[in-house]
Amino acid sequence: MMNINKKIIKYQHLLNDGDSERRLENLKLILKKDNERLNNRQLDYYTNNHIHTKYSFSYYSPAMSVWMAYLYNLKIAGIVDHDTVSGAAEFVRAGKIAGIHTTKGVECRVDFSGSPLKGRFLNDPDQRSIAYIVLHGIPDSKIDRVNSFFDKYRRERNKRNLLMVKKLNILLKPLSIFLDFNRDVLPLSWAEDGGTVTERHILFALAGIINKKFSSGTEVIDFLKKKLKIEISEKNLSYLRNKNNYFYQYDLLNILKSNLVEKFYINATAECPDLREVLSLADETQSISAYAYLGDVTESVTGDKKAQKFEDDYLELLFDIIKNLGFKAVTYMPARNSIAQLRRVRSLCDKNNLFQISGEDINSPGQPFVCETLSDPEFHNLIDAAWALIGHEKMAESNFNQGMFSPEMVKRYPDINKRIQIFKEIGKENGSEKL
Repeated sequence: MMNINKKIIKYQHLLNDGDSERRLENLKLILKKDNERLNNRQLDYYTNNHIHTKYSFSYYSPAMSVWMAYLYNLKIAGIVDHDTVSGAAEFVRAGKIAGIHTTKGVECRVDFSGSPLKGRFLNDPDQRSIAYIVLHGIPDSKIDRVNSFFDKYRRERNKRNLLMVKKLNILLKPLSIFLDFNRDVLPLSWAEDGGTVTERHILFALAGIINKKFSSGTEVIDFLKKKLKIEISEKNLSYLRNKNNYFYQYDLLNILKSNLVEKFYINATAECPDLREVLSLADETQSISAYAYLGDVTESVTGDKKAQKFEDDYLELLFDIIKNLGFKAVTYMPARNSIAQLRRVRSLCDKNNLFQISGEDINSPGQPFVCETLSDPEFHNLIDAAWALIGHEKMAESNFNQGMFSPEMVKRYPDINKRIQIFKEIGKENGSEKL
């Protein structure tokens, strides 16, 4: 990991440049100049279909995300930003440069109020009746359509962001700290290029101010504990005590997110479309609609979530409902769940003929791009699914009526497992230039 972190720091200014074309040219130069790979063959089959970029919140541009996937020897990498696919074209081009297969998706929050799940905590820790879902496998020709759909929701989100900053400032006023949305928050995003502004941007701005106002280490820790009344785990304390921690602001952000959001959060309304609208968009664009299973959280892998109960108490009911609503898949992050949770989800997917898609939520530096769970043969079906996503995007792009969930393909191959194997083979044919 240390070697990779040094490389991140070394090349960040080139791969996070403000211009997409320069980022891609720099990627070519870096791969040509610094052609070191980890050469760990057991990682060759690892995949990750849930990578966030700077177009929502992340340390990485699309080009830099692909370069990280290259360092980790991923065969398949998938971009999934919140409410935007503005980084997808660059991500795909970067994948071709690096010889990595790419998938394209978008993550969004939808309103379940019109469903039998109204009033429940689903997978959103801050709000009832709201759930994160993902549209995976967006064909190239449908990127603009998907992006235009979410444009108004990004604007609505910024209205709420402004209100949340105002509410946060009331909390911070006695501490002589003030955030200005346009000055402190907005410049941290790529909103001008079609990106999304999230709660993480707000708290990252706050983390930056705290980091400037107080010395790293004891002063920051004392401020969090005594002034913000935040309890800090030993793991997070070790990050904050390390004054040489290059990613200090990101670790501080994660602590703030798990402890502070509830104090300034304002319910999302207009920015969350009805779930049926998004399901219709998925069918229209031949994208694969996936409910994002979170499961009850004990200890957060990324350090940005508190222990909390989510779907596990009513999981069978949830699966019945999402199947009846027309969801095609369930997506989940194996590193966040226990083996018992994973086996339960798999069993329910099999029972309901639902596609299973995996990925690890990458939005902070230092996170590994691989999931060790995928080294277990029991979960190699998730690798097959990633290749099937590649096959789906190929087919949906070349012949719109032959995507993985098109009526024609479902009629021809009603069993999802049979369809996965067929589209997996399609995905592995005629790969990128280097594969």
